[in-house]
Amino acid sequence: MPTPHPPRPSYPPPGGGAGESDESLAAPLRAGSDIEASRSAALLMARHWRPVQEYAVICLAASGPVAHMVAAAAFHQILDRVALGETADAIRPRLLVSVRDTVANWAVEDRIAEVLPDLGKPAGGRGMRAAKSMTPENRTLAERSFLGLPALAQSLLWHAEVEAEPITVPAGLLGMDTTTASAALEDAREKFREGCVRAHRELAPSQECRYYNRLLDVPIRRGGALLPDVQEHLAQCPYCRAAAEQLGHVEGGLGVLLVEAVLGWGARRYLDSRPGRKGGEEAPRTRAAARRGGGGGRRRAAARTTRILARIPVPVRRPPGPWSSKTLLTSVGVAGAGLLASVLAVSTLSGGGDGKDAVATAGLVPGDSEAETTPTPTPTSGRAGLPSADHTTRLRNAAAQLCLDIDGEPKPGASVVLAVCSTASTQQWTFESDGELRSAAGPDLCLDSHADAGVVILGTCAAEDAGRGKDVRYDLTVQGELLPRWDETLALATGGVDPGSDIVVKVRDHTSGQHWLTDAPLPSQSHGSLSIAGTGGTSAQPAELAGH
Repeated sequence: MPTPHPPRPSYPPPGGGAGESDESLAAPLRAGSDIEASRSAALLMARHWRPVQEYAVICLAASGPVAHMVAAAAFHQILDRVALGETADAIRPRLLVSVRDTVANWAVEDRIAEVLPDLGKPAGGRGMRAAKSMTPENRTLAERSFLGLPALAQSLLWHAEVEAEPITVPAGLLGMDTTTASAALEDAREKFREGCVRAHRELAPSQECRYYNRLLDVPIRRGGALLPDVQEHLAQCPYCRAAAEQLGHVEGGLGVLLVEAVLGWGARRYLDSRPGRKGGEEAPRTRAAARRGGGGGRRRAAARTTRILARIPVPVRRPPGPWSSKTLLTSVGVAGAGLLASVLAVSTLSGGGDGKDAVATAGLVPGDSEAETTPTPTPTSGRAGLPSADHTTRLRNAAAQLCLDIDGEPKPGASVVLAVCSTASTQQWTFESDGELRSAAGPDLCLDSHADAGVVILGTCAAEDAGRGKDVRYDLTVQGELLPRWDETLALATGGVDPGSDIVVKVRDHTSGQHWLTDAPLPSQSHGSLSIAGTGGTSAQPAELAGH
């Protein structure tokens, strides 16, 4: 609780005088005095303008006047609510959510989109227009818990964990001394965790999930081993797996969890843009947390949680035929199969985790001269493993069931679209060991995801250390997603489900429109370091190694 007469913070936030909280600055907005209200609005904007405008740039995928318009609209909406009686505490996350919603609302209005072309970026307004939800489903518990906290707790958590600011900053925004703020921050962390546990129980789809509520919470919090029956339940229940992953983030990586739960769209890019996180630094811990081992203790607990979750046996569906676990172990080897199981478990549970998702590059070994791919008129289901150098395949979008093709003559600048699958050379692609996705129709041509404002085109392949090296290179996840190396929070996706639809980059959301499947192998083919045996005939049975 704030002290009656809090001392001035040693590091006041910009805007207003030392000791002036956001709430005290907002008081004139409710008093009806135009001059004082104007002053208060100006000071609040000075305090919060920069991060709000930067998030507007992220949501639009473009800087310039439109980003300033969005930021100004967000301030207008939130300050109007404050003038009507809402608290000014925790105003920062509310402003950011208003920015996101403003871009989304403007993008669906054709009249506005026509006069503001910046709303048409696939990684910005156009992507928001097509998105079903702004926040991922596996952040439901964290979102519910955060919104249920008092504004004071929300402000402390947001500025300490997401913005990675010293405790003096939220203390100044709230008008309290740093000792009180430090204690309140620790209390807010505990209340947030309790809210996640309570939300898991209240939203549980079955009585069995409710039964495992505390059996799931306590071991993760203490960093111990889960009971065997709890592990068995997690292996079958995606709801509880998501809950376990969110509870794990509370012990380490709370900033990631909060920003994804509250903002969703562009969350990782906003998190990485915070000045307090330069060099990948975590949010500074309070003195109270340090006395209790809060820094290292939380990191050790997070590491133990990761090990716990990685040991959960997540089931992987396999098609009928020779793809039994015995065959997989024989093909990959015991050590390789263990690594594959860990990758699948972590990627399935994290759903984004710390932003460094497992990438399926271990099997991309160049120069496997014995492997050949013979395309068939209709590709079968594929896997998240593209052929190594000199071996081509088609790429079929899982949502549209159409193949990646070149529109017209293969040349730099040519459009890349979806088309009915065929044996045309323009539908043949090679995933190089350095991450290039090279066209068989033009050996010097690669997919370029950065040259045309988020619309993927054909471009000239570039050296890995060249200025455009990351524009034509991708990392492949075990789910079959292609993440451009210039921004791995994005993924190659389809702009529609009809032939002729553009290929674009969108914020990664793990939907089927961002999953790409390859042709099934013929008998005795090899893909990189994984030896794959087909079923024979003209259409081989695939090995579904992508996570489900």
